[in-house]
This record gives sequence, structure tokens and C-alpha cells, in this order.
Amino acid sequence: MRLNPYRIMWLMVFFDLPTTGKKEIKDYTRFRKNLMKDGFSMMQYSVYLRHCASRENAEIHAKRVKSFLPPRGQVNILRITDKQFELIETFAGRRSIPPPLEPQQLEMF
Repeated sequence: MRLNPYRIMWLMVFFDLPTTGKKEIKDYTRFRKNLMKDGFSMMQYSVYLRHCASRENAEIHAKRVKSFLPPRGQVNILRITDKQFELIETFAGRRSIPPPLEPQQLEMF
């Protein structure tokens, strides 16, 4: 199957974690490092993003995020299609910024 913008997914993780004590800061840091180790990129301070080749692949990464959730705080996981993601508008001040590019895909025959 060719790459289909309705099948390709973006996985977004939004979180609000407490950082008032040493243990909470350690949990926060561990959570962020685990996201980055799993291929997520920071979109904003508490918003991380990952490109997934399919819905099934997005589910695998969502399950992985659930496996390293911190004991406290709020974490949201959002799955959107590549087609929906292309509608994002990003600004730095009043200047428009292009959305992140999807990673190059290697196609084997």
C-alpha cells in the first residue's frame, strides 16, 4: 500500500506534571527522557510529537508511553492522521512557521 495521509498517524503527548519536590522532578525528567528515547520530539515544553507509519504503529507507541507514566500528574495522548496534521498552523509571534516535516520513508519492494 502506498503512503496514505489518512493512514499515517501522528501521536501527540501532552502532559502537566508536578515538579515541586526532588522525586517529582526526577519522575518528570525520566518521563521526558523516555519519550525522547521512543522517538518523540518536543513541539512545545509539555507537548511531544511522534510520526507513526500506521495506526497499528501509533498504538504500539501509545502503549509504550502508558508503560512509563509517572505516578502523579496528567498525561494526554492524542492520535491524529497525517491529513489532519497538515492543517496545523504554527506562529512565533506574528510570523508563521512551517509544520515539522514527516520523516523520510524507505520503501522496499
